[in-house]
Amino acid sequence: MHSMSNSNGVLCPLVFFLVSTSVFSPKWIASGSPTDQEPKHFKRTDPLTHFNNYNGGYDVRNRHYWVSAAFTGVHAYAIAGVWLLCGLGFGIFLTVKNPRGSSWPFIKQYLDRDHNYILMFLLVLLFTFLAIVASSFVLAANQSTLWRTEKMKGTILKMGGDARQTIQKVMNAMTEMQSLLLPYDPITSRTLKITTHRLGRESHVIHNFVDKSGHSIDQAIHTSYIAHLVIVTINLVMLVAALVLLLLHWHHGIIFIIFCCWILATICWFLTGIDFFLNTFAEDTCSAFADFEENPHNNSLSSILPCMNPSSSKRIMVDIGYTIHTHIAQLNSKITDYYKSLGSDEQSEGFVGVRKICEPFSGAPSYSYMPESCPQDAIPVADLPNVLARFTCYQNKYSSGECESDGRFLPEASYNMVSAYSRSVQYVIDVHSDLQSLTECSFVKNRLSEVVSHQCRPFKVSIRFLWSSMLALSIVMVLLVLIWVAKAYQDRGRSFSICSITPNIIPR
Repeated sequence: MHSMSNSNGVLCPLVFFLVSTSVFSPKWIASGSPTDQEPKHFKRTDPLTHFNNYNGGYDVRNRHYWVSAAFTGVHAYAIAGVWLLCGLGFGIFLTVKNPRGSSWPFIKQYLDRDHNYILMFLLVLLFTFLAIVASSFVLAANQSTLWRTEKMKGTILKMGGDARQTIQKVMNAMTEMQSLLLPYDPITSRTLKITTHRLGRESHVIHNFVDKSGHSIDQAIHTSYIAHLVIVTINLVMLVAALVLLLLHWHHGIIFIIFCCWILATICWFLTGIDFFLNTFAEDTCSAFADFEENPHNNSLSSILPCMNPSSSKRIMVDIGYTIHTHIAQLNSKITDYYKSLGSDEQSEGFVGVRKICEPFSGAPSYSYMPESCPQDAIPVADLPNVLARFTCYQNKYSSGECESDGRFLPEASYNMVSAYSRSVQYVIDVHSDLQSLTECSFVKNRLSEVVSHQCRPFKVSIRFLWSSMLALSIVMVLLVLIWVAKAYQDRGRSFSICSITPNIIPR
């Protein structure tokens, strides 16, 4: 039994060394084999580099990626700028020139025809209706995009929460092992303490990342949602007000509506560019997730989500399994030797019923964790202290001689040491699946697989629908404003009855 305690003293430092130096090392191996496909790189204009191309990959920590992605909506931004400048120029022209009906006799003569009043009114109704329909589509797409984005955000942030929860579980186990081994193995206990502190820092980093990223993502999501909602709602109000003012024939009110709608059209084009950028970002994100699912060791997410390559993670888990398997095999060998020393062997009747310690790990070469492979009568590692307690001679009975008569040959100090080590080994076994999850990055892969399989497609569709709806609204608003300008010029200086379409008297 003294040899048993010595074997435990060899086991735990080996296991904890593997865990602390390999599984939780901050420099995880994130490179693949030389034959792996190269990560996807973009070729986009980057204004920050004097409009040279950004040739990097998907990297949300790189401002050049963000700027180059945002610049993909430059066509809509340019149209917004040109439309705004045209509005300023047109306003200055009207202020300086102050044109009247006689300024453009050909246009005046064409617009003064009776059927053209009806035609212009029908055009106003048609494009107002189209603008209302496009606005409705934008509102629906905006709501859908908010829901899809919130769902994806929750899934991705839960990935960080899962990692933190897994690390916390391992930390709790190591804290318990640290207190158990401190009296018997201060070096291993100190190693566990250092590893626990390192895990605490990693957990704190993940916690800060989840909180900060979650707050930033929430701000971006709700800013976009509120911007679309406010602009489209104001636009709808202006459209309805324009129809009312048209029927009331309040010329100054119509001029004010034209001014407001001109600005709204500019903002709509700017939002169209933003939506195109969001569509580009959604495509990049889902493409990066799909690449990570296929090859998590050599893609654009490797620097953000570092995972060990399969050979490294497998080697670590094999080493842990081998160490525990070898140790338990040694303990069982000691048990066999002990019974043989009592004059029994495996073929004798006296050897029948001898229980051995459960070996939850298979043999070479994989050393897989297979707790179901243990015989039903095997002693679980966690129950070893209970079994040894029957053979332990406690100090309060040592002087009375009761131990010798009861067959209690194991000193209490040895029992305490064996109990501490066996409980520590059990803690390692309990968190084995968590260690495997960390080394194989399975908590990341599973979440991203869910996103790629079930969320990416509807997420991209909703953003593309928002962009296309906003584009349609922007085009319709530009045409509608131009029609309103023509209608305002047509009605200028004319006398109308309320709700009439044609003027009372058409000047000749």
